[in-house]
Amino acid sequence: MESTKKLKTADEIKIKRKKSDIIFTIVFSIISVFWVYPLIMVLINSFKEKMYISLNPFSLPDAESSVGLANYDQAVNTQMNFMAGMWNSLVITVLSVFLILLCTSMCAYYVTRVNTWYTKVFYYLCLFSMIVPFQMIMFPLSKVTDVLQLNTPYVIPIVYLGFGAGTAMFMFGNFLKSIPPDIEEAAMIDGCDPIKTFFLVVLPIMKPTVISVGILETMWIWNDYLLPYLVLKTRLYKTVPIVVQYFQGGYGRVEWGAIMASMVITITPIVILYLFLQKYIIKGVLSGAVKG
Repeated sequence: MESTKKLKTADEIKIKRKKSDIIFTIVFSIISVFWVYPLIMVLINSFKEKMYISLNPFSLPDAESSVGLANYDQAVNTQMNFMAGMWNSLVITVLSVFLILLCTSMCAYYVTRVNTWYTKVFYYLCLFSMIVPFQMIMFPLSKVTDVLQLNTPYVIPIVYLGFGAGTAMFMFGNFLKSIPPDIEEAAMIDGCDPIKTFFLVVLPIMKPTVISVGILETMWIWNDYLLPYLVLKTRLYKTVPIVVQYFQGGYGRVEWGAIMASMVITITPIVILYLFLQKYIIKGVLSGAVKG
């Protein structure tokens, strides 16, 4: 009798779990539709004429409202130099992410393995930078970057390194605390110095966290508008968000078709990158946020 009761309770628990799973699946599916719909609306309106975007932005393009690829042609071949903005954004993003990953991973390795008071102070100063509002420092930052000539796409990654170090140090530091030092001691016994130990042993173990930090920093830097607008010489160098903003002309004139097309071109690389590497994100975030 007791065994049959246990089987019944187990079956009831399974049925309840299945029902709850179905409910959660339906709820989150609806939420995901609302989340993705703005992106779909941008894609749809990128093929429509400007007048129809304003009159009926939620309708699908038809024979009357569709302009084909004319909006994309206008976005790419406009005098705003959209392709130059794409190149500047690509240079800034690649150099900044590479610099952030290299410097913060090595720094986090040193901080977690050399446990002294000054390494702790440095680590908490990096974390403190995460809570400082950008609005408090943007005007002094603009002045300092002008004085130091950090106002071109090839040197602005130094500025991004300072702003991106907090999150990266937090994730790398907590992940490194979960790695047993015995692995590194074995590598040193085999003749590896600390630099070789880091690049040949520790860094491959950190791969999920490295990819997660890289994706998060890439999404932030690629879509950032305010920092490049304040720091770069915008007459010579414009990033993609700045170019998109310039499609709004004087007297309230807005080229909605070109804006929608340029936004589709802008978000496509990030979406593709995210889809290919999304399996590493949750693993890396959890390993970097939970102390082992």
